[in-house]
Amino acid sequence: MYNTDHDESTQPLSDEERQALRANAARVLRESEAANIMREMNRALLKGRGWFDEYDSGVIMKWGSGYTRRHIWVHIEGDEIRIRLRQHLVCQPGTTPARCDGEYHSYARAQWSDTELLKQELKYYYDHAVAESSDD
Repeated sequence: MYNTDHDESTQPLSDEERQALRANAARVLRESEAANIMREMNRALLKGRGWFDEYDSGVIMKWGSGYTRRHIWVHIEGDEIRIRLRQHLVCQPGTTPARCDGEYHSYARAQWSDTELLKQELKYYYDHAVAESSDD
């Protein structure tokens, strides 16, 4: 994992920085119930056929194979939950409760504290998941 918060350099993170990222991501995923929601989606919607790739700052829920592979990328930055999307134009105000920058939908603590809202949003991302190329 590389530190890209400050500039475009690719300075490796120290072990302490990586541990702090992991601990923060685990805390936010636990407090928000996002981890439990995605596990339940895997169980109920995918019959357990999905899998999770964990990273220092988040998790990717994947399912399918070949041309049908899909994913939801959940990235934690500070206290924000950021869902990575296909690049698109910035969403119009009022079309999503999230802050949109054209690559991520970001949810502040006040938003993700509403478990029902987070559940609805993660289900939306499941229904409109990012397709992966067969090379991935």
